Amino acid sequence: MDVVIVSFRPWTESMEAFFISTGLVALAEVGDKTQLLALMLAARFRKPFLIVLGILLATLLNHSLAGAAGAWLAHAVGAQTLRWLLGASFIAMAAWMLVPDRLEEQQRCDTRYGALVTTLIAFFLLEIGDKTQAATVALAAKYEALTAVVLGTTFGMMAANVPVVLLGEVAAKKMDMRFVQRIAAAIFALLGIFVLLG
Repeated sequence: MDVVIVSFRPWTESMEAFFISTGLVALAEVGDKTQLLALMLAARFRKPFLIVLGILLATLLNHSLAGAAGAWLAHAVGAQTLRWLLGASFIAMAAWMLVPDRLEEQQRCDTRYGALVTTLIAFFLLEIGDKTQAATVALAAKYEALTAVVLGTTFGMMAANVPVVLLGEVAAKKMDMRFVQRIAAAIFALLGIFVLLG
């Protein structure tokens, strides 16, 4: 009689990648320039469904590209080099989390194309080189679960931005953004230390 052994390792790694990606990006997004952009677009257009759809599409596209870059990086460098790169990246992300973004950068947003197209273009462009994009690259390099990372970072982005779009300034004023940013910085720093320690 043959014994079939079922391994849950790939599934558990995917779930871990999804939940860590979701949590880190949701925390990293609090007070970020894209969250401030969501607030501005919600006030300007007053079409929450189209704004949320634009954020979703822009994030999926941007984070898919970032995740692919992270997966490529994981295979392009040796394991030891990757460990040092990831550890340093997460610690750098921790420091970057403590630098607040300002709303003035988003004031130049061109709104002539309507809520959906404006949101999609603005979010995609603002995410280039942003904290959450850098986190997506690092997470995709750390985990061999590209889909789980991209879905997790996208879900984290939506979890942070949808309430801002729907509740507007009320949500933004009630939240202690500096406190949340410090928590995110601490998590990134711990993750970096754990990666460096192997």
